[in-house]
Amino acid sequence: MRTLKDACLLFQRHFTQQLRNPTWLFVGLSAPVLYLALFTPLLKHFTRAASTGAVLDIFFPGILALLAFASGSAQGFGTIFELRSGVIERFRVTPASRFAILAGPLVSAMTFMYFFDAIAVAVAYGFGFQIHWGGLLALAVLIGVFMVMTSAWSVAMALTTKEIDAFASVMNLLDLPVLLLAGVLLPISFGPTWLRVVAHFDPLYYVVEGARALGAGTFSSDHIWQAFAVVVPLCALVLGWATSVFRRAVA
Repeated sequence: MRTLKDACLLFQRHFTQQLRNPTWLFVGLSAPVLYLALFTPLLKHFTRAASTGAVLDIFFPGILALLAFASGSAQGFGTIFELRSGVIERFRVTPASRFAILAGPLVSAMTFMYFFDAIAVAVAYGFGFQIHWGGLLALAVLIGVFMVMTSAWSVAMALTTKEIDAFASVMNLLDLPVLLLAGVLLPISFGPTWLRVVAHFDPLYYVVEGARALGAGTFSSDHIWQAFAVVVPLCALVLGWATSVFRRAVA
């Protein structure tokens, strides 16, 4: 019960901080709109779809997975800012649960992600995206678990590197291959056999494939159970590692 109370207090702290940053909110809202407005028209030439809505039915769920990855990987930057400003140091003298100190901001970030996703779904619906509520609810669970995993990894890596330059270098090194191998913007099926094989080592690839199946309202696809089978155990492992790193940082 104490851990839950501490997590709620830290959630409120992080949530209030984000609300006070209108620039961050504007960027978060504009990213999905830009993907829909600027990139979707280009995809019609690749898919030979009859309409923009048909294109969105295929690619928009992948964009939601991309937003989950971006939201999660960005959490490490905030951790480094708090580390450099002495916030992490102050946490060492508090009786707050170490897991709650980690979990509170993660839940806050996930709340904002769902808010941005809801705006993106509304905009996509205006462009012709077909909404399947059951699939979207299952997709929300999938990208939520993936976002927690990515956030935990980002925070742990930030506490390990301790410097924003080193952390940014690691993120830049990993972001591009992770995004390209996931087939977020262009399906990985367009690539050669070796590229499709390598893509199976990318967790985001499974999320994107599962997201497209769920976005279409199809629950019988193997991509769905494969996505959960990969992401849920990885989330548990990464969250355990991140908690261990965080406890040492604020011990």
